[in-house]
Formats: sequence, C-alpha cells, structure tokens
Amino acid sequence: MKKMLATLLTATMLFGLTACGTTAPAADTNTPAEDTAAVVEDAGSDTTDAVTETTTADSDEPVTLRMAWWGSQTRHDITVEVIEMYEKEHPNVKIEYEFYDFDSYFTKLKTLVASDQVWDIFQLGGNFPEYIDKIYYMNEFIDSGVVDTSKISNAYLKITQDTDGNQIGLSNGLNTYGIAYDVDMFNEAGVALPTENWTWDDFEKAALTIAEKTGHFGSSGFTSSEFIAGCSTFIGQQGKVGEYGFFNLDLTGMGFTDAQMLTPYIEMRANLIKNGASPDAGAEMEITNIENDFLVTGEAAMTWVAVNQFPTIYDICAQEGRHLALATVPRVKADGPAGSVIQSSQMLCVSQDSQYKEEAAKFISWFQNSTDCNNVLKGERGIPINDDVRKALEAEATDGQKIMYDYVSLVGTFETPEKINVLSPAGQDEVVDNYRNYIQQVVSGEITASEAADKTYADAEKLFK
Repeated sequence: MKKMLATLLTATMLFGLTACGTTAPAADTNTPAEDTAAVVEDAGSDTTDAVTETTTADSDEPVTLRMAWWGSQTRHDITVEVIEMYEKEHPNVKIEYEFYDFDSYFTKLKTLVASDQVWDIFQLGGNFPEYIDKIYYMNEFIDSGVVDTSKISNAYLKITQDTDGNQIGLSNGLNTYGIAYDVDMFNEAGVALPTENWTWDDFEKAALTIAEKTGHFGSSGFTSSEFIAGCSTFIGQQGKVGEYGFFNLDLTGMGFTDAQMLTPYIEMRANLIKNGASPDAGAEMEITNIENDFLVTGEAAMTWVAVNQFPTIYDICAQEGRHLALATVPRVKADGPAGSVIQSSQMLCVSQDSQYKEEAAKFISWFQNSTDCNNVLKGERGIPINDDVRKALEAEATDGQKIMYDYVSLVGTFETPEKINVLSPAGQDEVVDNYRNYIQQVVSGEITASEAADKTYADAEKLFK
C-alpha cells in the first residue's frame, strides 16, 4: 500500500481533505453532504475487461470514456450538460456516464473494483484510501502539460497529493460545513440570530425555543454527518487548537483518552429529538437529498450543510419568499477552537483500469480549468481551485453564492492545527453507523448518553487492535 496523505495547514488558507485527525471533521466517506438522487443513466455497465496500460489516442481516433459521480439532481443535470459541451469540443470523444445517490455509487464502485472495470473517470471523497490501488496518479500528465495546473496554487494541489507528492486527483472544489438557517423563523420565535462564535448550548436553546414557539423542528436531522459533527468536530473543539482529534495523526490509535468528552453532544442531540425539536430516526429517513431537507421544505429552522450546497437551497427558498443565512458550526466554548477547516469537497481521478488514461486526464483538466465549463457548474461541488475560474464566478455570483464565498473566506481565517490527517482507518463506516444508532438508543431510553460515549469509543478503539 502506497503512503497516504497528511496535509500541512497554516493559519492562512491551506486546505485539507475531509479529515479524521486533529480538530478537522472526521474522514467522511460522504464528504460534505454528497448524497441524494437515484441512478438515472447506466450507460457504461456492459464494458469489456479494461487494460492497465496507458493508451494515447490520435486526435481523430474515436475514444469512449466512462465517467460516474454521486450527488443531487442539480449536480446530475449540470454535469451532463458540461459532458455534452466537452463532446462538442472534442468530436472524437464519447463519454458514457452514470450517476447515483451516494450509497448506490459506492455499491457499484465496489463491484467494478472486483472486476477491474472501474470507470475511466470517477469521483472520490474522503474514503479514497479504500480505492487507492485503482487510482492512476496524474504526475506524468501534469509534467507533460496534458493537465494544466498553471492557475492552481500548490496549496490546492497538495490537498489531493500523498506524502510523496503523487497527485491522486484534482479537487473538485473547496468546501466546509456550516449551519444553514431560516432567518424569518428565528425572528418569529424571538430567538437571536447565530453569532460567529456561538456554542452548541446556544444551538440547543435556539432549536428548543423555535420548536416550542413555531411548532416546527428547531433543527433538521444531521443524517450521515452526525459522526462528523459529534465526534471529530466536537472532539477537535475541546482543549487548545490541535490538542485533540478523534483519531491520532498516525492513525495508530485514538486522539483522546476520555470517552466522556463525547457525552455532551450525544445528550444534546438526544434531548432535541426527545423534545420534538429535531426529527427522530423515522422522520429523518424522509430526507433523501439536500433539496428535500426539512429546512428547505419549511419544516425546520436549521440544518447542518456542506456549504457548496447552500446556493441551491438558498435559491429554492428564495423563490418561496424565504430568507436563508449561513452560520458557523457551533463551538464547545465561545472562545475555544472553531473545529472547522476548509476541505476538498471531492476529486476526480483517473482509473488504473482505463484504456485511455491520458484522455481521461485531459477531461479532468478541462473540467477544472475551463471557464465555460465552470460557468455551468457554478461551484456546485465547491469553490473552484483554478484562480481565473474562481474570479470569474465570484464576479457573476448569485446572492446565495456570495454568501458561500464569504463564508469560506471567514472559515479560512480560523486558527487551525499545523497538521491534519485526512485519512480514516479501515472499518470506520461501522463505527459511524453504530454511533448514529447509539444516539437513537439514548432517545428511546435503552442506554444513557454516557454509555453511548463509552460504546462509541470502544468501537473506534477496536479498529487498532
């Protein structure tokens, strides 16, 4: 197994992938809120066995590439649009595409890994180490100029490199987490709007009061991000900046020793659910994508969100005359660590199984560097890493996009630890699933929050034994 990545951050805007090390959000296989719609097209399923050698196509030689991604319906639509744009610019290239909800994407990917038929171009997030042997490094394409990185800073390249400088992929965009909220619902309930350094106690009081005053949920469910919020972020917010992480930087053990550090968050979430201020497990299952989150449907005042998806829900609510805003992730203490970092939303990678690796790399380069392409994508996967593209989009930004840009700039000023491990240990998915179940068991009275904390810690610690 090749060496994996540990990204250096400074107090300025150097960035790490969805992370599980000190103070960063834990390695989220569902990187910033990337789940939703069902499979719409499966054009590349009946493929022949791929070869591992790189084939360079002549300029007019017909080339068929296979590409896949997960995401919302909005993402599906705009990605198909830019694929068609690329095919018009490159008449010899045909791209067969598939798109999925998050879980279905990785179910399909696992079957393709087993048969050595992984798509030529595929999207990965914080769980990329599981698929590292199917990723073809992009170094040679960058060195030859096939992939243009002239307008991408080294800081943005490093977020998708391993410790040896191998380019695993190119980041689809800069991203982070926040709390989207309905300004009018806060005002209706007489609750003060969130401040830059509000706390989880403030969050809980606001959610309970809003539920009592309006009859709506104070907060939507946290769904697959519950572990990110309550384990890695919450642990990273305690002590001094960089003092604790859910796992240690070397991924050889835990990054903290007192399991009870997890208890306050578990108590808070269970309390909100028990009091009807947040949906229970059954209601939470109704949230299939960000576009039908309870905040968007007008049934909740707040929701945890990956900020690249904020413009989408902002526009939906604005059409209904509703006003959304974006608050920072609550802190354990107002003067404590923010626990937030700028991350890579996901990346596009070249497959080891591809017959046309260079052609795949050319598309990825175009996807990141073309202003025309990104005028369609509009930062839906995150703020573009290409300087010229980012400036062009900022100049034409909608109100929701301006809020996103300003928010990412704000989070980029927060103090962050010098080192963050962006990886997750094998088996973490089960820990994540168990953690979510433990919270529901606290709600039902089967266990206490303290017991849920002990169980979560024990589950995670077993990964290293």
